Amino acid sequence: MHNFTNKVAIVTGGARDIGRYCSLKLAEGGASVCINYYDNKEQAEETIKMIEDMGKKAIVVQGDMTKADDVKKVVDECRSAFGEEIHYLINVAGGLVARKTMSEMDEDFWNFVLDLNLGSVFKVTKAVLPFMPAGGAIVNFASQAARDGGGPGASAYATSKGGVLTFTRGLAKELGPKNIRVNCVSPGMINTTFHDTFTKPEVRAKVAGGTPLRREGEAPEVADLAVYLLSDSASFITGASMEINGGTYFI
Repeated sequence: MHNFTNKVAIVTGGARDIGRYCSLKLAEGGASVCINYYDNKEQAEETIKMIEDMGKKAIVVQGDMTKADDVKKVVDECRSAFGEEIHYLINVAGGLVARKTMSEMDEDFWNFVLDLNLGSVFKVTKAVLPFMPAGGAIVNFASQAARDGGGPGASAYATSKGGVLTFTRGLAKELGPKNIRVNCVSPGMINTTFHDTFTKPEVRAKVAGGTPLRREGEAPEVADLAVYLLSDSASFITGASMEINGGTYFI
């Protein structure tokens, strides 16, 4: 377990799947956690109860991380609850939205997907940085799709996640002199509602069967990596994209 005693963290998309386990692991280490969710209040309340059952502190704040006013609300409520400084940020919020080929998508869809996955990371990071002290850390979420272009109908999503990779590297250079680290996690096939929604069971089985480890990843495994990157154990890692895909893609 990493020691996050007296630290404050924001996790966007922190109520379910990978985001939930990031929130739980930060709380387990002693952090006070501000959990953002978009539309599933029940999942957010379940996550809060899990943290409170550990005797730890957390709040939930609803908000659309593509909207500047909602982003400000999350930051303001976090600081009101837990103090002036925000030590850690995990940008999980995002999504595929739908699988659309070039002939099926229009400009509005393209712009929406890029704003959801890349614009949200920019907006939240910009809002948090004025309150992040030296020694702080940020973890962004890209995807294996950023490396290989994604599956059928995922070109907009893959492009947005490629942008997250590049943004992470640029920000790591900018913030390094301030002793703030910025890293990225790029998951492959993980057992989450994302693939329950957007990936056919036979495709999932084929991908898992072609993985050297012969299975999908699990959300807690990805959260372990993200939380490690925030910790002092990763104090000389910045600008990195950590692949977690069971060996289906190497860089």
